[in-house]
Order: sequence, then C-alpha cells, then structure tokens
Amino acid sequence: MRSPHTQLYVHCVWATWDRLPLLTPDIRNTVYGVITNECKKLKCSAIAIGGIDNHVHLLVNHPPTVTIAALLKQIKGSSSHFITHELRPNQLFKWQGAYSAFSISPSGLDTVADYIRNQEEHHSTCSLYPQWEPHFS
Repeated sequence: MRSPHTQLYVHCVWATWDRLPLLTPDIRNTVYGVITNECKKLKCSAIAIGGIDNHVHLLVNHPPTVTIAALLKQIKGSSSHFITHELRPNQLFKWQGAYSAFSISPSGLDTVADYIRNQEEHHSTCSLYPQWEPHFS
C-alpha cells in the first residue's frame, strides 16, 4: 500500500502571558530544545525556531494527522510545564492562549526560516514583517 505524500509547512507565533519579558536569553535555547523535542514526539520537524523575550516563532513541517491546534497545545503546554517545574520553579511563566499560524509554501521556506532565526536582529533594527508578528494582546 502506498503512503500519502504531504508537504505541510506552518509558521506559528505565540507570546508570553501579557507579553511579559519572560523568555530571557539565559533560558531561550533550552526552551527551544524542549519545543524541538515535542515536535519530534508528534512526528513533526522543527525547521526554525527564534524569538525574543516575549514571543516565539516556529517553522514546522507536520503530518496531516496532527492539527495545528494540537501541535501548539502540546508544544506550549510541555514547554510551560518544563519551565515552571524544571528551569524556574516558583517563578511566573505562562504562554498566552492565543497564537498565529500561517501556511508556507515550499518555495518560501528559506525566507521564513531566515526571518525566524534572526528575530533579535529584526526587532532591534525594526526590520519586521508585520504580518508575521503577533497581533494578539
């Protein structure tokens, strides 16, 4: 039996609670590692992860069996749990419930991945793509 062939890419963006600067540089890479591992558990591939102190961007390839809602629920829940129980016990850390998600064509992957990987530079130089930045409060 043949298996389906899909190329499903999505650019996800979500913010910390009240856009507080909770994702500090000292924990950022560790949190990105947790996010990458959760993607693998869901049979997804994290292509690029980046962000600043109050939000995260993720470019991911996902199978048709994983909905975007399920993907984000798992990633946000597990990373928040890890931060509050392992990385920073007894300190506030929460993600907002909202998120943004954008479908990406294979031809746009490099552009989006570069944008995500260079979040700190884009925010410091105000060279942002407004359509890819969080609009939720």
